[in-house]
Amino acid sequence: MLVRTFVPAHITAFFVPRFHDDPLRAGSLGAGVNLDKGVNVFASIETGTLERHIHVAFNGEPVERKRAIISYSVADELVPDDFIGEVEIWQYFDFPNGHGFGNSAGGALGTALALSYAFGGTWLKAAQVAHRHEVLNRGGLGDVVGQLAGGIEVRVKAGGPGVGVVDNLFFEDYRVLVVPLGRLSTREVLDGDIVDAIEREGREALEKLLLEPGPERMMILAREFAEKTGLLSGELLELARELDKVISTPSSMIMLGRGLFALLREDEVENAITLLSDLNLPYDVTGIHEGRPKVGRWVG
Repeated sequence: MLVRTFVPAHITAFFVPRFHDDPLRAGSLGAGVNLDKGVNVFASIETGTLERHIHVAFNGEPVERKRAIISYSVADELVPDDFIGEVEIWQYFDFPNGHGFGNSAGGALGTALALSYAFGGTWLKAAQVAHRHEVLNRGGLGDVVGQLAGGIEVRVKAGGPGVGVVDNLFFEDYRVLVVPLGRLSTREVLDGDIVDAIEREGREALEKLLLEPGPERMMILAREFAEKTGLLSGELLELARELDKVISTPSSMIMLGRGLFALLREDEVENAITLLSDLNLPYDVTGIHEGRPKVGRWVG
């Protein structure tokens, strides 16, 4: 059997981390946007071997357990103990790892959904397994619930699937511009002194967004959050200011990655692309993914 899942890339606009001894009660408050590009996961399940084997590959290249501990842990839990055969999990990423697109959560959730589809399970239980291993292995706190919600999401109560509460903003036909420039370690940021500022500014941003909900308001608050916490500074801040000259809604920093994102009207796309091309910077323009991730038997 071959099962395919698609999980949207997820960009966090601003956040408030919430830690808890129970992984399902850990998570984050905040807001973010899901993209039409993301992670495609193919799970191949074959019987007939003498032993139980699980293999994970990133973009076609096999990876050892320590480099994919979250996905291996998800698979170890969801592949039945008495299964004898080969389980191969192939994850293909539209965006680079470590740049703030929720690849870790996307791979974990995609793996959990594919294996639950193949071996039996539910959406909630699959998502809880993915979230739990994300939290335990410090992959992230809020991406799984955000990816489950789709669209432009607002996390109003922290926690994993079935515990946290996620709402959605109404939005028009925006395009999402992303400028991925480098990696930023979620673990290092959350272990640093900046956490107090993140919690303070994140709570304020969420309160303001809930009083005046809307995508453009979210971007204004995201930019304020990024600057006030000190996460957006230096050359990246200068680039954001240049980009703001050709678009109507402020750009902001991808949380957490060294890069920018912005919501564009259709008539703003060309000017933004021209600017970034002149600066010789990488970029992508994609739509917003509405609804759940996709999962089903692959016959293509």
